[in-house]
This record gives sequence, structure tokens and C-alpha cells, in this order.
Amino acid sequence: MKKLLIAAAVSSVLVACNQADQNTSKETAQPEEVKETVVVEEVKMTPEQASAELNKLFQDNFQAGLALNPIQATAIGMPGYNDKLPNFLSPEYQEKSRQFSADWLEKVKKIDRSLLSGQDRLSYDVYLYNAELGKQGEQFPGELIPINQSSNIANFFAQLGSGQSFQPFKTVEDYDNWLKRIDGGVEIMKQAKTNMQMGIERGVTQPKALMEKVLPQLSAHLVDKVEDSVFYGPVKDMPEDFSEEDKARLTEAYSKAISEKLVPSYKELHDFIEQDYLPKARTTFGLSEHPNGEAWYNYQLKTFTTTDLTAEEIHQFGLAEVARIRGEMEQVMQEVGFEGTLADWFKYVQTNPEFYYDNEEDLLQGYRDLQDKVNKLLPSMFDIQPKSDYEVRAVEAFRAESAAGASYMSGTPDGSRPGIFYVNTFNLKGQPKFGMETLSIHEAAPGHHFQISLQQEVEGLPMFRRFGGLSVFSEGWALYAESIGKEMGMFTDPMQYYGRLSDEMLRAMRLVVDTGLHAKGWSRQKAIDYMSENSSMADTDVVSEVERYIAWPGQAVSYKVGQREISNMRADAEKRLGDKFDIREFHRQVLIDGSLPMPVLKTKINEWVESKLKS
Repeated sequence: MKKLLIAAAVSSVLVACNQADQNTSKETAQPEEVKETVVVEEVKMTPEQASAELNKLFQDNFQAGLALNPIQATAIGMPGYNDKLPNFLSPEYQEKSRQFSADWLEKVKKIDRSLLSGQDRLSYDVYLYNAELGKQGEQFPGELIPINQSSNIANFFAQLGSGQSFQPFKTVEDYDNWLKRIDGGVEIMKQAKTNMQMGIERGVTQPKALMEKVLPQLSAHLVDKVEDSVFYGPVKDMPEDFSEEDKARLTEAYSKAISEKLVPSYKELHDFIEQDYLPKARTTFGLSEHPNGEAWYNYQLKTFTTTDLTAEEIHQFGLAEVARIRGEMEQVMQEVGFEGTLADWFKYVQTNPEFYYDNEEDLLQGYRDLQDKVNKLLPSMFDIQPKSDYEVRAVEAFRAESAAGASYMSGTPDGSRPGIFYVNTFNLKGQPKFGMETLSIHEAAPGHHFQISLQQEVEGLPMFRRFGGLSVFSEGWALYAESIGKEMGMFTDPMQYYGRLSDEMLRAMRLVVDTGLHAKGWSRQKAIDYMSENSSMADTDVVSEVERYIAWPGQAVSYKVGQREISNMRADAEKRLGDKFDIREFHRQVLIDGSLPMPVLKTKINEWVESKLKS
């Protein structure tokens, strides 16, 4: 789905003529040849008026934008949208979305930025940055490749309908809402097929290797009995306080929707991909292989880093980081007394059973135990904490094979629905014990859960900032959070610190592999070989990671770029402030204003340092 830029604008300033002049009759008017010219002076806003107008209309426009993006409304717990799902892949929707963004961008620009200060100016800058960048991206036909193994409406829709995601299933109205939303999902899947057919005709297709992974994901929903469908989950978990009449009605309606709408839709999409799309899907892997592909990839890098770094600069940065981290890994080998090469070490940690759980529940409980441990250490580094909590859950079986090793889904701002730290238990060899501390820090606290929850809870921020986000900020912060683990009191075990290095190596390799695939013509196999040679990752994880980079060009480089930017800001602040530097205050400054483009964050931190130096 293209990200909808929820924006705000200011109303026009009405300039009134002098009332006496308006009421002058023909009888009393001066002759034409001597009629005086009325000079109208423009009414200028005061800073207070500009601030009030801007914030009111940020709020109003966010509400208006939810009609285009009702899924966001559901995700943040706003009622009134849970039955709606527009066909966001259709040409009509695409045009409506473009016009929406263009209209509001034009109106926002009418605000005199010089009248704004503090958060208002920051909001203005962030909005303009995001809106202008989104406008640049309209030239690239992402809607023609709407499905891949890592991200697709079919999987996302199944998550929502399973009853285990953020779609609510607590009341009878909730259950009826989902029945209405099903129709929207069916239409989108039909549109996905139409768009992919257009992609074939225009030479814009997904790689065959990725689409082959989509087929089993779709097949999982082609059930013979409705009770076996993931969409039947809410029926199995129907609240006991529902009346018998409602239970019977909803059970019948859900069964009919599964058998007559959902299963046929998934089968139609499955058969189209298998019979029509795969034979014509491309055998190359880089985004640059598409028409105008080089420009498309450069745009992706700009989007995901908010910098002007080139593909070559990012590639070289990655090579240097891989070399540095290999050196630190060798130090850990020496510390634990291991004799052999780094390749021997990788094999050792991959095959030694003491480093892995043999059942899913023990792994999940291990992460829940870490949740308690980390929470006790946070006050040493942070003087702010989110109100909401998070849960640890296994990735659902139907998407586990192609899903990432872990992920985070945010909760609601009021804490009524906690965040979810998803752990992929499909292959327990992909979840080593030595990687648990660093993964928990990244996905939960003080990483994604911490940062996103704090952002959502800041009531003074405009809604588009509270519920928006930039990969370079969120992923950069989460990787930075890993880097301060030792300072927090984590990684006291050398193997856990190796886990930290292993995760950082993954992010460093991403710099090399993503740019290699999309700018340097690397094959899928070359990328797999590179990652296998430089890590102890399980083979299944390596393949999943590489295919994720192919499917999502540019996103994977945001981690290390963002971390480097934040770390450099901290180093500069420490150097300039000396004894005045407080790590908790620095972290608050980074987090309290939500997700910011790196240039905007750098300016903000610099101004904070300047103010501290003057105090």
C-alpha cells in the first residue's frame, strides 16, 4: 500500500472591502472618470493565529484523511472505520490520493513559516518534507507490483481476520464490521490481479523467485472446511455474552463469507500467479532492472535514509562495517577460548545444540523473562517511559515460513491494546539463545515498542506526527538501542555480546547486499553467499533476508544509516557539553518529538546543545 500522507492546511484569509464602499448606491457614486481606487490591505496573521490555524487544521485534516486510510484508524483505535476498506490499488483511489496530497500541500505552503516556532515549525518542516518526497514518488508504478512474499494484502488481510491482530472482535458490532470489511478485501485482491496483469504488459514484474514463495501463502487459505480457515478464528473465540441468536447468525455469516467469498478470492489470485504471472515474471532481481529503475532505486534510498547518500557510498560504508565487526567477533572467540577461524566459529555456533531451544514455548518464555529484566534497567538510561506494555507472541503459522525473524506491531496510545513483539518460531535454529538480548532490545524496549509508544502518547503533537514514521528514525533508533545495551547492564555474557555483534553484522551486510542487488547487478545467489560467508545465520534466515531485500528495495539500509546518524549526534553532544551532558536527557530529546528526518533531528539536537551551553 502506498503510504497516505495525512496532512493539514490553513484556510484562506478573507480580505473584506470597506463596508461604506460596498453599500454606495449608483445615485451617490462618483462619476466614473473621477472614481477613487480602493486600496485593500492584506490582513496578516499573528504568530499566535498562525499556530492556532495550523494545529486546528492538522487535526481536522488527519480526520479527513482517515476516510482514505481507515486501516490506520483501526490500528490506532479510532472508532467508526472498522467496517471500511477502500480499494487502494485502483486507479480511482490512486488519483484521489494524489489529489488529496496535492491539495493539502498547496494549502500548507500558504502558512508563513517565519511566524512559526518550536513544535509548530518542526511539524511544518516534517510535513513538507514527507509530502514533497511522496510527490516525487508518484512517477514510479509501485501499484503494478502489489504482492510479494514479504508484504501483501492477502497475508495482511488474513492477519486482520484471524482475530489475533488489531481488528477488534469484542462486540456484535465488531463482528458485523468485519463482515463488511471482507468485501473490501475481496475487491483489493481482484485489483491486485488486474494491476499485475498491467505490470506484465509494461515490463514491471516481481522476480519469479519471490512469487513462487507467495503460492504456499495463498494455498494455506484454500480450505475444504470453513472451520480450518484462519478467518474462522473469531467464531471459535466468540464472546460468551453474545446471545444465542447472534452466535448462530454470525457463525452462519462467517461460514458463508469464507466459503463463498474468501476461499474463491484466494484461489483466483493463487491460480493467476501460478498459471499466468510466474511464466512471465522476471528472472532478474534488482529494482534497477525495471524501466527507469535506477531513478526508482535512488528514490527508495532517499525515502528510507532521508539523506543524499548514493548507492556507492552506502555500499562502501557497509563493506567497512562488515570488516570492523568481523574483528570484534574474533575478539569474542578469543575471550571464550575458541580455537579456529571465524568460519569455524560460525559453524560451531550454528551446530551446537546448547545455543538453541528445542520447543517454541521455552523460546517465547525466554523473551518474556527478558522483558522483566530489561524493564528494571531502563531508568539508568531513560527518564521517560511509555505507559503501554507489550506482549510476546509467535508469528502466525500461515506466514511464518517467509516472515522475518521478529517484528513489532504497535498498540493503542491509551494502552487498551498492548504492542506485540512477534517472534518467528518456524525454525528454532533461526532463533539462537545468544541473540535474544539484542533482539528483545531492538523490537521491544528500549527499541521499537519504547519509541513508537512514546511517540503515540505525546498528546501535544499533531496526529500525523504521532502516528507517522520514518524507517531511518525508527530502525536507526532500534539499532542504536542495541548499541547501548552494555551501558544498560546487558551483554555481560560474551555469547550475548556476540549476539549483539551478529545482529549488527546483519545490518551491515544489508548495506552491501541491498545496494549490490539493486545497483550493482548482484544475483540472489551472490547475495546469499555473501551473507553466509560473513555470519552464523541459519540458511533459512539468510534466504528470507535476501528475498526481503529484493522485495523491499532500500528499506534495509535505513538501520545502519540511522544508527550512525544518532550515534554521531550523541558523540558531538558529549564532546561539546562535557560535564553538562546527561545521557537520559539526550535520549529524551531524540524521542520526545517522534519520528524525524535525519537533517531535522540533527538541527534539533544542535539547538538543544546550544541552549545547554548558554545555560
